[in-house]
Amino acid sequence: MTRTEHWHQRIGFQRDWVWRGWQTRYTFIRSDQANLDSPPVILLHGFGTSIEHWRQTIPVLQPHHTVYALDLLGFGASRKAETNYNIELWVEQLYEFWQIFIGQPVVLVGNSLGSLTALATAHFHPEMVTGLVLLSLPDLSLRQEAIPKRIQPVVRALENAFTSPLVLHSLFKLVRRPAIIRRWVGLAYANSEAVTEELVDILSSPTLDEGSDFAFSALFQGMMDPKFSPIIKDILPTLSIPILLIWGRCDKMIPIELAHHFTCLNPQIDLVEVEAGHCPHDECPEILNPILLSWLKNYLNPKLATVASSQK
Repeated sequence: MTRTEHWHQRIGFQRDWVWRGWQTRYTFIRSDQANLDSPPVILLHGFGTSIEHWRQTIPVLQPHHTVYALDLLGFGASRKAETNYNIELWVEQLYEFWQIFIGQPVVLVGNSLGSLTALATAHFHPEMVTGLVLLSLPDLSLRQEAIPKRIQPVVRALENAFTSPLVLHSLFKLVRRPAIIRRWVGLAYANSEAVTEELVDILSSPTLDEGSDFAFSALFQGMMDPKFSPIIKDILPTLSIPILLIWGRCDKMIPIELAHHFTCLNPQIDLVEVEAGHCPHDECPEILNPILLSWLKNYLNPKLATVASSQK
């Protein structure tokens, strides 16, 4: 059995979906149990990753929930489209996918960029989302707030120079090398043993796709734009659904202090800290998966909620 075949067995039934003229990929796997009380779950990957990053989560959720996962446009096996990338684009992709293929309230589980997309989707399409699980939630607005207004034009000019297509295309040729990807992942993962050849293959394969250099450039340019994503401190307090916030104590990319700030913005948030880096679902699934399953069972099962209420 090849490594690629092994991935496919763990991530469900892959399909192509043409969205607005672009080929995108998704996967699904039906629950073994016909349990109408268990909402479907949609998994959303982080920056530079794909459906395969959930290969250790999907098989664990599948006995209890129907599970979907998407490659967001520009990532994984989805089209490396020539477009302007931002959170609004991925929210629209996710919402239209839900309208076509699911049509009932779901739980969104996201990591990093995927968690930001999940949060924005719950805000703009509340009828779609019954619960959120956010792993390492980035707040890109903090960077903008940290720059004094008087020098923001100067900083923006420097960023435009650095993120020019010529510079980024040259940079992309360097960073897509497996050895460089391994070093980058080493910053995201606290446990070096979790950085396997399989993981490096998963992350490096999409960089060989047609248009991947353009997508890399457009993504970085988009992330420098203050309008790339909604402001978390504005939308997080508006949500009235259960939210599980999971954070690695060893996260070098987004400090855990930000998680403590988020918990003050919404009383619905349950914060769980784990001994891991930026991607706990892949780095320590033996710890993360039981936490996820327990939360889904206790907070989102209507029958259990009814019983708990009657006992108060």
